[in-house]
Amino acid sequence: MFRKVTSAIAAFAISAALFAGPVFAADPIVIKFSHVVAENTPKGQMANKFKDLVEERLGGKVVVEVFPNSQLFGDNKVLEAMLLGDVQMAAPSLSKFERYTKSLQLYDLPFLFKDMEAVERFQQSEAGQKLLDSVNRRGLVGLGYLHNGMKQLSSSDPLRVPEDAARKKFRIMSSDVLAAQFEAVDAVPLKKPFSEVFTLLQTKAIDGQENTWSNIYSKKFFEVQPYITESNHGLLDYMVVTSKEFWMGLPDDIKTDVKAALDEAIKFGNGVANQKSVADRQKIIDSGRSEIIQLSDAERAQWVEVMKPVWKKFEKDIGKDLIDAAYGSNM
Repeated sequence: MFRKVTSAIAAFAISAALFAGPVFAADPIVIKFSHVVAENTPKGQMANKFKDLVEERLGGKVVVEVFPNSQLFGDNKVLEAMLLGDVQMAAPSLSKFERYTKSLQLYDLPFLFKDMEAVERFQQSEAGQKLLDSVNRRGLVGLGYLHNGMKQLSSSDPLRVPEDAARKKFRIMSSDVLAAQFEAVDAVPLKKPFSEVFTLLQTKAIDGQENTWSNIYSKKFFEVQPYITESNHGLLDYMVVTSKEFWMGLPDDIKTDVKAALDEAIKFGNGVANQKSVADRQKIIDSGRSEIIQLSDAERAQWVEVMKPVWKKFEKDIGKDLIDAAYGSNM
């Protein structure tokens, strides 16, 4: 009798353990990564690299789901969605943080950085790293900078001197600095979503836009814009961001591993950005669809002179010391 009871208890214990396993197994942490560009862009490749690294290192503990091409949210809505918990990670352009902090308007100032080396020096400096924390009080956490590159001007007509831009309509991101930049040359800035730019250009609803070589190529803007002025007048970079609620809720060991994977993915993405700027520029030249206009020193000086007052206009919001530090990275 005793043996029968013991056997029954053992059988019950085994079946209970088998049944309880799936019930109490922890579900993986899901990170929805939303972005607005194609997968072959620096941001797209960075996001996919991050997904691969997390899967490799964290197995079933963390799952990264990447949603490119505005499949989930456009950059104008993604930060709101993040604060509501509908998405956990994104990499909006620095311009998109204007309503969360005025400090990041720094990166929209025209002709502030002479090249990407200067950008990197500043972003890795104490002042540049401190800017990542400027969104904390709004419930966001800046995790790192991702490069795209220097911006060029494309248009339906040649742009060589500031007067050539007068009265033309240019698409811009939602940024008061970028609006002031085009108003400085008597152009008409229009704040429109990135996903609509090709159609706006194709239908001639706008005359031009500003963007990097990789975005101009990947989104085929060069197919509907006969002229691209190699102005290198501004910066298009992103900040990889998450919500404070999500980030602080992660277990410490998971957070450390996720951040390490993200840092590696960002480094990879920045390498892609540098390579693609050169390669995609050449692909546009080879296509014969757009003429690339290279400014003379005298022509470029005219653009700088006309747009430089934009710095003064936003100096109070950004901080003169911060502008000086950023400009000093060119030396």
